[in-house]
This record gives sequence, C-alpha cells and structure tokens, in this order.
Amino acid sequence: MAFDRRKFLKDSAVTGAGVALAGTAAAPAAEAATGAVPAHRPGKPHKRYALTVMGTTDLHGHVFNWDYFKNAEYADAAGNAQGLARISTLVDQVRAEKGRCNTLLLDAGDTIQGTPLAYYYARVDPITAKGGPVHPMARAMNAIGYEAAALGNHEFNYGIETLRKFEQQCRFPLLGANALDAKTQRPAFAPYFFKKFHVPGAPPVKVAVLGLTNPGIAIWDKAYVQGKLTFPGLEEQAAKWVPKLRSMGADVVLVSAHSGASGTSSYGDQVPYVENAAANVARQVPGIDAILVGHAHVEIPEMKVVNDATGKTVVLSEPLCYAERLTLFDVELVFAEGRWQVESVSASLRDSRTVPDDPRITRLLKDEHAKVVAYVNQVVGRATETLTTAEARYKDAPIIDLITKVQEDVVKAALAGTAYASLPVIAQASPFSRTSEIPAGDVTIRDLSSLYVYDNTLVAKLMTGAQVRAYLEYSAQYYVQTAPDAPVDVDKLTNANDRPDYNYDYVSGLRYDIDVSQPAGSRIKNLTYQGAALDDAQQFVLAVNNYRANGGGAFPYVASAQELWSESTEIRTRISEWVTAKGVLDPKDFASVDWRLTRGGTPVF
Repeated sequence: MAFDRRKFLKDSAVTGAGVALAGTAAAPAAEAATGAVPAHRPGKPHKRYALTVMGTTDLHGHVFNWDYFKNAEYADAAGNAQGLARISTLVDQVRAEKGRCNTLLLDAGDTIQGTPLAYYYARVDPITAKGGPVHPMARAMNAIGYEAAALGNHEFNYGIETLRKFEQQCRFPLLGANALDAKTQRPAFAPYFFKKFHVPGAPPVKVAVLGLTNPGIAIWDKAYVQGKLTFPGLEEQAAKWVPKLRSMGADVVLVSAHSGASGTSSYGDQVPYVENAAANVARQVPGIDAILVGHAHVEIPEMKVVNDATGKTVVLSEPLCYAERLTLFDVELVFAEGRWQVESVSASLRDSRTVPDDPRITRLLKDEHAKVVAYVNQVVGRATETLTTAEARYKDAPIIDLITKVQEDVVKAALAGTAYASLPVIAQASPFSRTSEIPAGDVTIRDLSSLYVYDNTLVAKLMTGAQVRAYLEYSAQYYVQTAPDAPVDVDKLTNANDRPDYNYDYVSGLRYDIDVSQPAGSRIKNLTYQGAALDDAQQFVLAVNNYRANGGGAFPYVASAQELWSESTEIRTRISEWVTAKGVLDPKDFASVDWRLTRGGTPVF
C-alpha cells in the first residue's frame, strides 16, 4: 500500500499533523506476536513466501565514494568504499536475485548531514530557497527506490524547515513514531509504513515498518525543537504501536530504529530515555520480527535477542555507516491456519567495496558533485606551516587552538557593550578528527572543513571557576589511568570506557596539568588563571559549541548554566571567516600552551 502523505502530513504546519489509525479488524496482536507456525495437517502443502528487506543507515550525505576533505577518492586502511552509488549497485543485484517484487528497501536515519555535499545544499545553495534545488540525497534515494526511512538525530541539525523541505522532496515517508508534536503529543511525522506483497493463490503478505528516532534530539538540537517537538523513549512508543500494527493485519513487523543496540546513553540522566535502545525494544516489546539498527556507527551483521514475554527471537542488524554496507534480512513465511506466519528471519551484509558505482547515480548527480568540489577548493588564506591533528588527542595542538581562538574572538565581539563584556572568555574545543591537516601554503575551505566536521554553532555560557574545574575533571576521564612507571602507548592512552574523541575537550585561557596516573576525578593539577591558582568563585564566559551547551556528552554544569548569547552561524564558517580576514594563518596568532599530560608531576611527552 502506498504511503498516504495527506493522511500523515500537513506541510504548512511546523511539526505536521497527527495520525488517524486504520481499522483493527485482523488477527489479535497477542496471537500474531507468538510467531509459532501451526502443525501441518495432511492435505495441500503450505504456501510459502520469501521476503528480503534491505537496509542502510547513517548515510550522512555520502552519495559518492569521494573524500571532499582530501579532494580524492575515499580510501581507508581496510579498503572500504562509500556512497549511495555503490549501494545502488548492490540493491540492483539483490533485486535481480530475489525479484524486485519480493524486496523492500529501508534506511534508519542520519541522511542529510555529514559531508560538504550535504552542507552545501542546506546552507550555501539551500533547498529551502524559493525555486531551490532538490537535495542530492533525496534525488539519489528516490532513484534507487527507497520505500521508507527513519528520522535520525542529524536530520534536525539544520532546523525543521530544512527537514520538512527534504521530506517533501522524498518519494518515501520519513518515519518517527516517537517524534511528537509538543502541544498535541501526536506524531509529527508518519509513525509507520505498510506494504502488501502479492502471492499467487494466497492472500497478500502485509508488512509494517515502524520508525523510531533518538530521544537525544531534545538535547542535541534543543534550539530547533524545544517547545515544538518531544522525543519519548523507543521502548514505550514501540509498546504502543506494535500491537496496533498487528491488529491492523501486519503479518511481518519491522522496526527501523535510529538507536544503537548497546543499551547505553551518552547524555547521562539529562533525558529519562535510553539513547541506544534497539536491543531493549527487541527484548521488551512482543510482536517484532526484525530491527534495522542505526546511530552507533558500528557493524552488526546479525544479533539475536530473545523477547522476554514471548521467548521469540528478534533479529537485529546494523550496516556500517556512510553506505559502506547493506543489510539483508531474509524473512521466510508460511501460510497456515488461514494466515501468514514468520517461520524464520536471518540477517547478513553486502559490502560496497565489492561493486562499482552505479553509473545511473553518477550521471544523475555529477553536476551537484562538481559544484561542491569547486566550492570546497576555494582558497581562503595561506598557512605559514603545516598544522595537523595527528597528536591532538594527547598533546595541546595549535590546530585545536585555532578553533578556541576563533570562538573566543566571536564571543568577545558579541558581548561587547553588555554587562558581561568585562568577564574573561575561555573556550572549549574537541579533537574531532585524527587525520585533519592544514598544509603549509594555500588554505582551502575543505582544509578547514576537515578540522571542524560537525555543523555546530556557538553559545556563550556563564560558569564559575569551581564549575570549570569540574568540567575539566570530567573531560579528563577520557584518558586511561596509566601508572608512573608504565610504558605509554598512545593508541591505548585515550578513549577510556569507549568515550569518543568528540567528548574530550580542550579549554583555552587556563593552564592545567592532567595527571593520568591518578584515578578519574582527581586528575586536574596546577589549575591556574593568569598565573594564579584558579578562584572557584571567579566568573567566566565559556564559548562552547551547541552540542555541548545543550548537554551533549553529559559534561557537568554547562547545560544548566545561564546562556548569555548564541547564534546560528556554524563554527566552521566562523573559522573560514577568521582565516579569510587574516589572510595568513600563522600559529603565533592563535597557538597557546594551555595543558599537558603528566604522571606524578612529570610530563608524559
């Protein structure tokens, strides 16, 4: 059954319309959820049907196997390949093998952010402009024949207007059963998608896809969604919708969830819902056959989770991000006792590096690609020396100081003439990339974009010295405790408890040591401001990205701190403006030694 856009959406509304449920004349949900196939009786053989569900996730604007930051074909040590042009080839292969009429193609979200291509059509030549272009991701996914996609958290990075325009341009629904209108508490996006698969001599197989997005959106994109949308937990919303889908006659229930399978959250207790809840959903909610997992950027070929209530096995799979893998769920059904029953589900992956680009997709978007390549190769300045993030995780690197210097300057200018103008401005920044490099000589937009890969914006928060100290202690948990006499392996020194690099912060304007021989919580030593021991009562203005300011990473105090100023211009753009204005990128204008790693007072490096 085709998606009824009129039923689910009001394009003129900020958050869209609610949902009117279909009728409930069908097999009871409890019966449908058991998954048990009745014993075969003598007579006619059972009708059987094989369905293949394909899925991608976390595409992040990757249409081609192209690295816009390096201006070259994408390459990594594992030989992976990326992009929807490769996925299109894989999809065509599967459709040829299985029969297109026996396949379904889904995505689990994070589609329109992540590459200069995605940024260009959100901000430089925006799809929201009058007579503006069609988003390249919509064009590619429409051409490949996607049939539904869950909303990812990064769909909201450019605001609801951009998301709604992208939604209009897609010939498939964006699903989000737990993205609710803040006023009505009804779904603001289509919660589910139904499709019938026709079987000769038997009733059609009815497949329902429930889409679930991430509760962390309420934190990470607070500026865009607060007061407009709410994002309750995946478990509770799945428990609400799965029985309804079964009662509507669904023979197969699939979930496309922009939520990892680990059961963990990066935002602590700021939101009372689990960030990576896909396995919880499988375990707690009866009636689900398979879950396409997203958000975590890990590869899960097949995970089996037993439902607590029914004992039925639910199959999960997460294909690698950036269109590097394609998940296949092979669903075997049998028609017995007057209805279709799922007999088995298995999951596997197809690999994008094993196939060439689909020339149809290459031709379709070659002009958009060329525009973006030209854009990112614009020269904006000249560097006096090469700057790199290679050691930025464990050494104070000038290239990260560039970020904090730009943020300090922007916030100081914004607060000039206000009651806070006399307060010292300090700034945070994270070593997002381990491979970013600004070479000596010409500096291009792509060089600076590789340094700041996220579309974060800048916020000014009021903090005390005591709060900054706690902030630094929390950040220092990133390091693995290492005894004073132990050898130091930089590959094992960082990412304690799997903390990602983007949740480790430098803070400029202060001097401090991080003693990695000490347990977490007792590592910040010799913390000074302007040469004197930090006064816990001293007030500071922290120039901080919006992800951190809204609680991303669960750093203490910052989310609840008073906000003095914010803007919608990306930090990446501010860096480009700063370099353009200077003309010359010289470390003497921004580099500073703010921190170092020690063990018992002795520097590690």
